[in-house]
Amino acid sequence: MKDAIQRRPERWSRLKMTAGLVCAGVFALSAPARAQVQFSPQQLDDLVGRIALYPDPLLAQLLTASTYSEQIKDAAQWADQHSYLTGGNLAGAIQQDNLPWDPSVQALLPFPSVLDMMAGNIFWTRQLGDAVLGQRGDVMDAVQAMRQKAREFGYLQDNAQYRVTVGGPGDIEIVPVDPGFYCLPVYDPLIVFGRPRVGLAVGISFGPRIALGAAFAPWGWGRSGFEWRSRTMLVDGHAWARTRENHEVYRHPYVRPPHAEGPRVERHELRPTRPERGGGREEHRR
Repeated sequence: MKDAIQRRPERWSRLKMTAGLVCAGVFALSAPARAQVQFSPQQLDDLVGRIALYPDPLLAQLLTASTYSEQIKDAAQWADQHSYLTGGNLAGAIQQDNLPWDPSVQALLPFPSVLDMMAGNIFWTRQLGDAVLGQRGDVMDAVQAMRQKAREFGYLQDNAQYRVTVGGPGDIEIVPVDPGFYCLPVYDPLIVFGRPRVGLAVGISFGPRIALGAAFAPWGWGRSGFEWRSRTMLVDGHAWARTRENHEVYRHPYVRPPHAEGPRVERHELRPTRPERGGGREEHRR
């Protein structure tokens, strides 16, 4: 009896320890997920600067593809190996190889230099993808802020390749003159987003024409872009609404995925981001 009484404190300690572990587990399960680190306006400007003057359809595909950063290096390698193909021949090769990547990544295969840029700066690509997942409206704000600077300084204007139009609230749209052909803008962000200085070269030049006709419709070309007023990204004509908060598993909005009878389902792991600290924007954003 005495031994039993002496063992009670030990048994009670074990019970308290077990109860504590159970409670800790319950609290861990019920605790809200850690809030996603937010990129500042200046950080977003830096992220989008090199692509902000791309035409809207190409920019929409690139932003979507950046959220599949783990697929970019393989896609860039494939694009480089098939850079001799163009138009329908390229579209046929993409279909024939039954490529496993998201349609937005495949949509960039006609642009090897874009994929090379994304693959060669994979940390930037991952940060851009995280910003698109968590702050899509802010990313679109940053694009508009940079476009407005380039237009204010005289670099962004109508040309033989693209029409530059300003919408009601001041949003700038860039669309190809001929939707079947794209020329990749080439520019230095340090030049086109700053005040003109004597002796600087031309702000924006263009690469060779790239044909994107009806053969590329399965990858969303002709139906991708932005509804700037509502800060909505359009992928193959569908509003893209996934966020970190409500769609860990994402159903791709493409209505005609190249190699599936129904819409593909892709899982996006939520990556913690640690952007460097930056100051706020000087001018006011809407």
